[in-house]
Amino acid sequence: MSSKLAGNGLFESSRMILPEHREAWLEHQAKALEKEKPILDEQEMQLIQGAINDSFHQRLRIQITEFDPIEDKMYEGVVSVVNTVRMEIKLVFPDKDWKYIKIADIMSATT
Repeated sequence: MSSKLAGNGLFESSRMILPEHREAWLEHQAKALEKEKPILDEQEMQLIQGAINDSFHQRLRIQITEFDPIEDKMYEGVVSVVNTVRMEIKLVFPDKDWKYIKIADIMSATT
């Protein structure tokens, strides 16, 4: 006959977890998956700005990679608005849907 006190028996039968501990554990797991935003050099920023400029003035389709802490997002469309005050662009997709993207969050852009 095995005793509950032998080995890990005392805690094997107790599988309760407090809601606060669960929330803290889930938050810790989410933060472990996040990644830092890379710093772009001046040349890469000029390439991104050039691609945005070409798409805006010539109505060329552009492919944009937007930074996300979990997984980067890829978009393809035409730049219809460049808001220099808010530092964002309005990207119109082929299905006429649109999205505002912060220029600081753009990791790459190609036409």
